[in-house]
Amino acid sequence: MKADPAAQRRLLDLAEVDAELGRVHHRRTSMPELAEITAAEQAVRARADARVGVQTQLDDLDREVARQEKEIDAVRAREERDRKLMAGGTLNSKALTDVEHELATLKRRRSVLEDDLLELMERREAIGMDAQHAGVALAEAEQRLAEVTARRDENLADLDTNQARRDAERAKVVPGIPPGLLALYERKRAARGIGAALLRARRCGSCQLEIDRRELSLIKESPADEVVEHEECGVILVRTAESGV
Repeated sequence: MKADPAAQRRLLDLAEVDAELGRVHHRRTSMPELAEITAAEQAVRARADARVGVQTQLDDLDREVARQEKEIDAVRAREERDRKLMAGGTLNSKALTDVEHELATLKRRRSVLEDDLLELMERREAIGMDAQHAGVALAEAEQRLAEVTARRDENLADLDTNQARRDAERAKVVPGIPPGLLALYERKRAARGIGAALLRARRCGSCQLEIDRRELSLIKESPADEVVEHEECGVILVRTAESGV
């Protein structure tokens, strides 16, 4: 392929811009905040699940407490009714004995229920503390996630600015490169990551290998407008006064 030497030298400008764009892409996909966000999201989910679990226990205990209190109220109401019957003086001896027996039974039943309720309330208090701790832990995890996300977004904004600047530079360089040469460059870049490099002091600017004598002799014999490629790494070798040929 033939191309004006000046156009070939513009490939170096394009390669420099593309290298920076490559670095921008690498930083965008490998910034440490991405891994931190993944870990922070996992922590938030785990702590949210923990809080739900504790809250479920609290809800179950609240229902149990309500049921226990309702049963105690029913026993107390029955006791109050029996006391009124006894105080009314209308009961015969046998009925009075039966009511007294029932009152004693109700008192024992109420005592057991109240002990159970006390145990339930103590358990609820302990789990309530667990719920508070779970809420604090979740809030801390969410705050951590927000902080890391803000750092990532700040970094992304800087990268977006850098990329926009490099895209603008690329748009200025590309029109000065013939379509055929540009297409060859793009194929090289797609295959190897680098499309063109400077031949400096007999060394390839891409792979940094020194050109062997045979290949160097062929390059020296090639006209200035001949597009040459490095046999070793395949990039377009751009010749300038620094090339030593």
